Amino acid sequence: MTDNEIGIIILAAGASSRLGTPKQLLRFEGKTLLRRAVETAIETNYRIIVVLGANFERTKAEIEDLEIEICFNKNWQDGMSSSLKTGLKKLLEIAPNLSAVIITLCDQPFINSQVFNNLAETFEKTNAPIVACNYAETIGVPALFSHLFFDELLNLSADEGARKIIKNHLAEVEKISVPQAEIDIDTAEDFQKLFI
Repeated sequence: MTDNEIGIIILAAGASSRLGTPKQLLRFEGKTLLRRAVETAIETNYRIIVVLGANFERTKAEIEDLEIEICFNKNWQDGMSSSLKTGLKKLLEIAPNLSAVIITLCDQPFINSQVFNNLAETFEKTNAPIVACNYAETIGVPALFSHLFFDELLNLSADEGARKIIKNHLAEVEKISVPQAEIDIDTAEDFQKLFI
């Protein structure tokens, strides 16, 4: 466990247009992707915000029994940045002294709580202001951003996500290898591959 106060924002507001059905509600190993992601985050004891948008009532019903903060992004159609900003603003209301935030998605089914703990521990050990996952020749989420980057996160626009800030500050990024982060669900084919 870390001395720093760390929050996790789970982005789950999209309409899954490429998939044609809400990816949050796809079932894998007995649970929906959304519930799986939230339960994984709960294992860490960090503060958790889940940002929902499209299909709000259905997705909310899936996790409202859990000890988390759910917030509705009424501007979810404006792209990922609006969900990220909604989540971070809510998190800072609850925890104004937050040291860092971990940004994660609900569609990477093989991310486990150890990944979140590794991000936080690497942040503690190295003082790197950004710690990101390295997979498939890319650097991306889940990723941790220290409070030094909160203003930049709040200034993202349209479909810009956390990866834009990672790219802009590569020299300040500490990477951890997380090969399982490569698997995410955008299409029906992606989902079918989970069962092969």
